[in-house]
Amino acid sequence: MSAFTPSPTQTAAIRAIKEWFETRTHEQQVFRLFGYAGSGKSTVLKFALDELGLSPHRGAKDGGCVPGVVTATFTGKAALVLSRKGTPARTIHSLIYSVIAATEEEIEAAGKRVREAEETARTLSGFDRTAAEAAIEAMRQALSAMKHPRFALNPESDAAEARLIVLDEVSMVGGEMARDLMSFGKPILVLGDPGQLPPIKGEGAFTRDGPDIMLTEIHRQAAESAIIRLATMARTGEPIGFGSYDAHVAKLRKGDITPEQALRGGQLICGLNATRLQLNNAMRAAAGFTDTWLPTGPAEKIICLKNENALGLVNGMFLALEDIVDEGSMFFSAVVHDEEGRRVGFLDREGRPGRLRLYKGHFEDHVAHDARRHDRDWKEKRHLTEATFGWAITAHKAQGSQWPNVIVWDDGLGRSDLDRRRWLYTAITRAETGLVLLA
Repeated sequence: MSAFTPSPTQTAAIRAIKEWFETRTHEQQVFRLFGYAGSGKSTVLKFALDELGLSPHRGAKDGGCVPGVVTATFTGKAALVLSRKGTPARTIHSLIYSVIAATEEEIEAAGKRVREAEETARTLSGFDRTAAEAAIEAMRQALSAMKHPRFALNPESDAAEARLIVLDEVSMVGGEMARDLMSFGKPILVLGDPGQLPPIKGEGAFTRDGPDIMLTEIHRQAAESAIIRLATMARTGEPIGFGSYDAHVAKLRKGDITPEQALRGGQLICGLNATRLQLNNAMRAAAGFTDTWLPTGPAEKIICLKNENALGLVNGMFLALEDIVDEGSMFFSAVVHDEEGRRVGFLDREGRPGRLRLYKGHFEDHVAHDARRHDRDWKEKRHLTEATFGWAITAHKAQGSQWPNVIVWDDGLGRSDLDRRRWLYTAITRAETGLVLLA
């Protein structure tokens, strides 16, 4: 353990976690450790686990079960960030679920039933025709759902063997997932920030209730940060005025910087998907990539959209593409490297990573968005790597990640004042050193 000494508030939090784990988990399964950016939640967690003598869990598949701590996050990128910092982590989905996908034969059979029902409906009239069409629409929706992977609880999950489950970045966990996590009957320590965005649909299941410990005191080093000051202003609804807040943090008007300047300004974060598509097109044009909607090479910012465990690809990871070849109507192929510069691909006969095949649809959406694209492309898409342009990403996609420099494009996202504050707070806290807020 480092020479760092926890503050009195942090020491009290460490003591409370230890007391809960040693004496009260039978009556209180979930312990909520909440805190705003800069309050030291991760520090408290490290000290608490050290005092409890808990190490990362080793499951039976790892060569002998040694019960310990399993750490999980909602997003793949957040899990990757923790793992790089020395805390083995995985997504909640990969921890507790098995993926179930309908076979192509099952989907084709369902499609045949829809077509047969449509033919029968054409012979009907009046109320019978109306009732038949309603039934057909339900069949179509069921067919569409079959084309998406489903998740079933995995009874052999490491969560069933672990002594403690730790959930980080917990604000996006919804009710069904929370119930599934709790069904394993293990103590769950959740780290949350009530200022952050909740799930896209509904409220965060673990942040809906009050915390057991709420860290409000900002570390001295964090308190000196202009980013933390602006994040606090956003969270509390205090207006953020235009101007500079230190040498690296400012609020400007959108017209004050050009797309060319934005290219040098760091990761661009916005609220709406429609804004994301527009900004990606503008940034690509500023970078000189105007001749094709396909990625052009390693200078393009590409973000992964689907976990592929066999390849080490994580949703939210940035990729570098080289030697790009358009292979036809559904995909293109490329030499792919991850954020660490590691070549990504299935091994060839010589044991070298080969080329990857990437689905075109997400890139084509930047030219013409098609809401029915997935239903049409599902069969081929499931066998392809999914990625898209990452010059601009939404704050929801950015959760769990941080960058040295961030540009926040405020496009007015938020159905209420609380939504607005959460969105802006989440976006601002993605920045580590430099921040430009554009309004």
